[in-house]
Amino acid sequence: MAAQGTVRGMTREELLALPVAVDLDTANKALTIGRSTGYALAKQDDYPVTVLRLGNAYRVVTADLHRLLGVTAGAVTPDTDPGP
Repeated sequence: MAAQGTVRGMTREELLALPVAVDLDTANKALTIGRSTGYALAKQDDYPVTVLRLGNAYRVVTADLHRLLGVTAGAVTPDTDPGP
């Protein structure tokens, strides 16, 4: 279990199970960015992916997270794994 105050990323399966858009806290978790840092980056327009501001809420398009993190829906097998 992660210690309080540390950030744990998400597994590939968790990332693929996300809805079309997620709140900033979920995006922060996926990118292993702390909450305060994530909100500061979003406010300064420096977040690593596009952030949509809807009223007082921030939303991130999950496809942008997938692209940044290199996550695809296809299964990775030894035959299809591009390797290092």
